[in-house]
Amino acid sequence: MRFRQILNHLEEWLIGFLLALTTGVIFVAVVHRYLSGVPIPYLQDWLLARDLGWAQEFALICAAWMAKIGAAYGVRTGIHVGVDIVTERATGKTRALLVTLGLGAGILFSALTAWFGALFVWENGLAYAFYDTLGWDTGPYFEGSVTPDLEWPSWAVYLIIPIGGMLMGWRFLEVLIRFWRTGELPRHQVAHVAGLEES
Repeated sequence: MRFRQILNHLEEWLIGFLLALTTGVIFVAVVHRYLSGVPIPYLQDWLLARDLGWAQEFALICAAWMAKIGAAYGVRTGIHVGVDIVTERATGKTRALLVTLGLGAGILFSALTAWFGALFVWENGLAYAFYDTLGWDTGPYFEGSVTPDLEWPSWAVYLIIPIGGMLMGWRFLEVLIRFWRTGELPRHQVAHVAGLEES
């Protein structure tokens, strides 16, 4: 299996897994919250002894990861909303130049996001964790903050910023190379909806 196919499947699997996991956790938290208010002997005491206050924070973290991975997926499949009235009316070299500029801007934005995201993560705890794990002097680096409820290192949560930036930049580059070779851009095929006729 080629690298691109593995990456495609990994993107789709991660988005699906995180969505299912988030849905499951929130469902359990809502049921827990509801049943905690029902005066059923033993059950209410048992539920009140379990703290699921972390579920909302967990869902927000998963949503951020899904959004960044989903943005790269959107570039690959052509589902991002875009204003293409100018590029669709342009032809030949003008169209190629406009598309190349647009995709180049996407690559630049993604690269800057990845670079500054990596610096942010490194300086907010990853450097400390890296040096500390290797048993080296942590020097000027500090341990970094943790999330309020889960108490996870914040750098681990924010790691999606550089990862998502690199992934999205890679996808923009793939689309650009494919455009140069074939002249085609990815298009999302809108399914036909029964009863809704185009005018």
